[in-house]
Amino acid sequence: MTLKVTLTAKESLERFIEKEKRNLALDYTTYMEKINRVLQEEVSYEDALETSISLALENIDEAEPDWTYLAAQLYLEKLYTKATVNRKLDPEKPYAGFYDLIKMLTDKGIYTESILNKYDKEEIDYLAKQINPERDRLFTYLAIYTLATRYLATDHDKSPYELPQERWMIIAMHLMQDEEKTNRLDYVIEAYWALSNLYMTVATPTLNNAGKTHGQLSSCFIDTVDDSLQSIYDSNTDIAKLSKNGGGIGVYMGKVRGRGSAIKGFKGMSSGVVPWIKQLNNTAVSVDQLGTRKGAIAVYLDVWHTDIEPFLDLKLNNGDDRLRAHDIFTGVCIPDYFMEQVENRGDWYLFDPHEVRQVMGFSLEDFFDEKKGNGEWRKRYEACIENEALTKRVVPAISIMKRILKSQLESGTPFMFYRDEVNRRNVNQHEGMIYCSNLCTEITQNQSSTELVAEEVVDGLIVKKYRAGDFVVCNLSSINLGRAIPENVLERLITIQVRMLDNVIDLNTLPILQTTLTNQKYRAIGLGTFGWHHLLAKKGIHWETEEAVAYADSLYEQIAYYAIQASMALSKEKGRYPVFAGSKWETGAYFDERNYTDAKWQSLKHEVQENGIRNSYLLAVAPNSSTAMIAGSTASIDPVFKPFYYEEKKDFKIPVTAPELTPKTYDVYRKSAYIVDQRWSIKQNAKRQRHIDQSISFNFYVPYNIRASVLLDLHVQAWREGLKTTYYVRSTANDVEECEWCHS
Repeated sequence: MTLKVTLTAKESLERFIEKEKRNLALDYTTYMEKINRVLQEEVSYEDALETSISLALENIDEAEPDWTYLAAQLYLEKLYTKATVNRKLDPEKPYAGFYDLIKMLTDKGIYTESILNKYDKEEIDYLAKQINPERDRLFTYLAIYTLATRYLATDHDKSPYELPQERWMIIAMHLMQDEEKTNRLDYVIEAYWALSNLYMTVATPTLNNAGKTHGQLSSCFIDTVDDSLQSIYDSNTDIAKLSKNGGGIGVYMGKVRGRGSAIKGFKGMSSGVVPWIKQLNNTAVSVDQLGTRKGAIAVYLDVWHTDIEPFLDLKLNNGDDRLRAHDIFTGVCIPDYFMEQVENRGDWYLFDPHEVRQVMGFSLEDFFDEKKGNGEWRKRYEACIENEALTKRVVPAISIMKRILKSQLESGTPFMFYRDEVNRRNVNQHEGMIYCSNLCTEITQNQSSTELVAEEVVDGLIVKKYRAGDFVVCNLSSINLGRAIPENVLERLITIQVRMLDNVIDLNTLPILQTTLTNQKYRAIGLGTFGWHHLLAKKGIHWETEEAVAYADSLYEQIAYYAIQASMALSKEKGRYPVFAGSKWETGAYFDERNYTDAKWQSLKHEVQENGIRNSYLLAVAPNSSTAMIAGSTASIDPVFKPFYYEEKKDFKIPVTAPELTPKTYDVYRKSAYIVDQRWSIKQNAKRQRHIDQSISFNFYVPYNIRASVLLDLHVQAWREGLKTTYYVRSTANDVEECEWCHS
């Protein structure tokens, strides 16, 4: 008879670390001495792992960044141990019993029943064999900690059950559940390949909710509020529902009458937009997102609106608190004409949109300049100036811009939305207007307000009938440039990624009917990227160079080509989006405007015209800081914060180095976010923007003592070079080294 030897926790830990030594070239001597000195003989295995994780994290610095991978493996060992106990598995086989996991979490009400209804046991067992536990080695400590504590499925007591590779597989199965059975498993495996290799990430709501019974899959929404009490309160209710389900919301308030406007002919009665924005602020605070954080709402207003000045003061820390809304974010909708007047130090006229409609017979916000420097909007704006029957207020354009800059340096907002450029580039001009962007400024899609048209009693029931507006939905996913490009998988990746995003549209359970109708009408997606600085570092390309600018141009052209090609192929298979006829896709104007003249592009243009395209909007670069963290790369198109820093949240402070930090890559990372010349960032984004049909979440990183004139020059450059939006102005504390660009 063989006696089973029971190891102490300390011995088990030492054996685990000994095994890991083969995978990571680290100096373990001092580390093991610390472990032996700190650990008591009677310590539990879980506590031993916790201590060893802390000691590994202490060793992370620029010289030895790979300690993060040891800490990650130790954390995974802790996660495996807990999950195998909960699932009653052999500790040596943590990924066994995939079918049993699905059944167990379905019975507990965590997983949706559709997985077991759509896939039989034989299919699930086959997919279980495709799971590759070795891909857990790709995680940094911050990545696995974030994934495990926020996204992996647990029971109702927060006990761990699901493991990382199972989350990727469940997402893949959920998104592919309604594909034709002949190809479905192949698509699931392909989606799992893309996710598990960290070549891409899905949006946070999809990452968290796919396969589960609660929540929806989309990231953001945009509502358009009409100038009526009914619309204002209906929108507030809709926004509350979306906020409850975890959505970030953009709200266009430019149609709402200003302070002092008439109500039913009685002059001076309106209190303007500020009280309604404060109401939205209260909604953001009161209706939190599944108990985890307060709602996130961005409100946009036109720069010519009579309430623009109090609107720009909403986020300031001083002044009358009754006129402040500290929990919402602000955005300004800016026509070209305003920027021209700022440059020329000219006058700017403010109007009440309600009075414009009454006196002029049109809504000024419903027009834009079709060409830079000329167009319908400025003609109508100048007509408003000339009409003596119209109340107006004149201010220097530069004084409005100064208020914008002051608010940005104090609060980071308002975001900038260059409405003429956005609408000129709108591929669906034939179907409407784009008034504003979303919470993160990367989404630009047609909008319109929902209107109550009838209220009647039917069999004792009060029935309200609405004409649904275009209530924008953001369905997001991002390519990990730092992994996908070096491994040469871009075309294969985008092909499956577009299919995954398209399926989100049909699988989503949205709480507002208008969002579902808009989703089906446009079938819009937002395929984005992150890991740009990571990619530059791996290629040895410095940020402040023409080489980086040219590379941004060529790479994003390639991404656009593959995305359009993939959506066109889906259109042949499943059908084009319903309002394709008359779009710039059908006319070919999309390709002509971007000067896509070579044979490859011309061939694709004709294929799209002939076969249609599945998704009306395709590309949008989101901030994706959380998902980039999980993929172990740099966020969005931003430079790194520093080559080495501490990532701090309310529940942790973790040392982090730039991804794949080596003596070679350090030189590229050395000029970090607040030091890099922002003018080069604008140049890169101007090249990107040509290929992106929507927009880019683009932050300015500036020193705390930047001169207003320098910040103004950045905004002017961004507008002149054709950017559609800019996101936060992030200013430093005064402990960051002096940078040269902002004084030049």
